[in-house]
Amino acid sequence: MATATCVVALLPIGLGALVTTLKAGMAFADWPSSDGQNMLLYPFLKDFSTRPDKFVEHGHRLAGVVIGLTAVALAFKCWPMRGWVRNFGLGILIAVILQGLLGGARVLLDAGTLAMTHSITGALFFSFCVVFRMLLSEQSAQWLATRERHLGAVGFAAGCVMPAIVLLQYFLGGMLRHLHMLRNEHIIGAIVTLMVCCWAGVSLIRGSNPALRRCGVAVVGAVFLQFSLGLGALVTRFGFRQLGYVSVTGSLEQAVLCSLHTVVGIFLVASSVSSCVWLVMLSRRGLIASTSLEMPVDTIPGGAS
Repeated sequence: MATATCVVALLPIGLGALVTTLKAGMAFADWPSSDGQNMLLYPFLKDFSTRPDKFVEHGHRLAGVVIGLTAVALAFKCWPMRGWVRNFGLGILIAVILQGLLGGARVLLDAGTLAMTHSITGALFFSFCVVFRMLLSEQSAQWLATRERHLGAVGFAAGCVMPAIVLLQYFLGGMLRHLHMLRNEHIIGAIVTLMVCCWAGVSLIRGSNPALRRCGVAVVGAVFLQFSLGLGALVTRFGFRQLGYVSVTGSLEQAVLCSLHTVVGIFLVASSVSSCVWLVMLSRRGLIASTSLEMPVDTIPGGAS
């Protein structure tokens, strides 16, 4: 169920990114109804060729219903399991509800700032789901008992500060996408994020703990893909006069690259957050030589009691 939640969460995330790219966030002025009709009964398929903005926006709403039902099933499955598993399951359900209400408020208030916030909280929600899935892994107990011998203090610090840098860059990207501001700051932030993530990711890959190595591979892969997509999104949105390329609003390449840039950005947020979580947990167990934070094993999710 945790795996299904991560996969299903990509539906509203991907469609939400496409909604922003196509500027379809206000295709409907009402919520939770759609043009005054019940959301589940609205015939959105008829809009596929005539009103693609309504088709995509309503698809995003239906995807929100699907992830909501999945979160209910996950919470139901986790309820008999007391402790941190139950808390995570309930937390994911509450987060889905709040995310849906935030999306509705964005429509009712027609606020671009809420649209940007909705995107950021969506990235954090996906990160929450990924961390939960990793903690439920059959190898998690082994990972949480494996000492990390090769990670230095600088690598540890880079891994811990990485989520803040990535989230700041995600915020700058949201300001550019939703409010058309801070383009130069976003470009500079991309370079800084690339350097920090590469340093942290390579440090984790060179480590001895399997969980940290996996996180490092995810971080390095995501940041390079994200940087490449960012270049493509920048060109397709603002053009490249030196090469004679003129951007066309609503073009296929612009829709694809800008939307993928957002989705991969969410993967980067999730991989950086997961890396930081594992670093802190291992550090509190005294399993990282460069740190001295320690905590009893039975107080940590996934630890043996």
